[in-house]
Amino acid sequence: MPKNKEQKKNIDIQIRPPIVVIMGHVDHGKTSILDYIRKTKVVEKEAGGITQHVGAYQVLHQGKLITFIDTPGHEAFYAMRSRGAKVADIAILVVAADDGIMAQTREAISHIKHAGIPMIIAINKMDKSGVDSMRVKNQLLEEQIIVEDLKGKVPSVEVSAKTGKGIDSLLEIINLVAEVEEIKSVTQGKAKGVVVESELNHKRGPTATLLVREGTLKINDILVFSSTHGRIQNMEDFMGREITEASPGTPVIVVGVEHVPLVGEKFKVVESTEVAEKLLKEEQKKYSEEVEVVEVREDMKVINIILKADVQGTLEALHEILRGIKNENDNMSLRILKKSVGEIMESDIKLASAANAFIAGFRTKINQGSENFARQMKVDVVLSDIIYELVEKVRAKIDELIVTEKRDVELGSFKVLAIFRTEKSRMILGGKVLSGEIKRGAKLRVLRNDGLIGEGRVAQLKIKDKEIDKIDKDNECGILYDGPVRVQVGDILQCYVHI
Repeated sequence: MPKNKEQKKNIDIQIRPPIVVIMGHVDHGKTSILDYIRKTKVVEKEAGGITQHVGAYQVLHQGKLITFIDTPGHEAFYAMRSRGAKVADIAILVVAADDGIMAQTREAISHIKHAGIPMIIAINKMDKSGVDSMRVKNQLLEEQIIVEDLKGKVPSVEVSAKTGKGIDSLLEIINLVAEVEEIKSVTQGKAKGVVVESELNHKRGPTATLLVREGTLKINDILVFSSTHGRIQNMEDFMGREITEASPGTPVIVVGVEHVPLVGEKFKVVESTEVAEKLLKEEQKKYSEEVEVVEVREDMKVINIILKADVQGTLEALHEILRGIKNENDNMSLRILKKSVGEIMESDIKLASAANAFIAGFRTKINQGSENFARQMKVDVVLSDIIYELVEKVRAKIDELIVTEKRDVELGSFKVLAIFRTEKSRMILGGKVLSGEIKRGAKLRVLRNDGLIGEGRVAQLKIKDKEIDKIDKDNECGILYDGPVRVQVGDILQCYVHI
């Protein structure tokens, strides 16, 4: 190789800060350890010890930078990895000395092994009396993890997030592992990396936390993702300080993308907006051809769910973990009808009602009006500020739906002859019962030209301003129809109950 090319190669590829993810069972102290390292008190504000947003932070130890990915449980790390992004270089597995190996500890171990990155064991809560770190190390043997104390290759350190015991040792081990691994990146040229958080900021628009993997990211660079593109108008470090460029291993918050990108998406810098738009069209065409097929056997029950969350990161994390839920008999398929960021709206409730779905919301709100509407439409909404608690609530709801197997019982049909009033989600209809009977509170299928166009509900029944509970064949009445579909004269309403 010519000397000048060899010199260029040596200049371009340099040691960079290691990117570290902290994983383990809920309440074992992941956030507390990171909080102690950062010397802040974020943890006291978090419900159940779960980090609110996926983010990335840097600390300086013995003159060397370390980048930490701060995730709401290891599902977010899995969501990133599932999109093909190499996220972390080193994983710290936190195990509480008093609890030992738990369910989510095993899940975290599985994710780390699949990622193929070095692991460091942090045995936390060593400040508690009577705890035995050797018990944890022996439990790790059952998971085929042999720590250095037992003549293995996996380093371990005893720590206390409460007192700070062992934290310096943990940081030293991270630096040592990073040195052994020789973590390097190309520092020159156009930047590439991965999205670790994103949200729609009410003041600044779409914002994304990016982790630079190689190259140098600069202000005014044009970015392209799988789902969006844009020009960097503003760039900040994790402390919110404005910066003009970022080297490999550095987390930055950028403003200027067209839409909110997905967590785990890769990004790269291109030379022009035209190139970005061309690449984006190619990506979108590729993804539009990839249809998620839900395999359903005759004996399998399909349960529909709508997901809502505060930010894109936790939404993606929830999506990934819920997609894997199956009941013990393997006769259930969970279909995620919709997932979006923000408050639970009437449109979500209407969709849930029409599809017999329930809504799961993480760190999101439902206003009084929407809550009343959900009750009226008989749509179940489960909410939590703790990711694992929400998952357990969803599991319980699924079990309830499987145990209480319901079926549709047809009651009768009604022909719409007149429309007296149309409101936002309600209509007053006049017509005649063609068969069977129509009951107050029953569900309705709206048929037009023998095709189903939507569903609704009988909110009220009246004959000459007198409210009634039901009406039989060949009689005329007024119906207060409740539903998202606009009914027309001539439509047939099929009335049924779900029992």
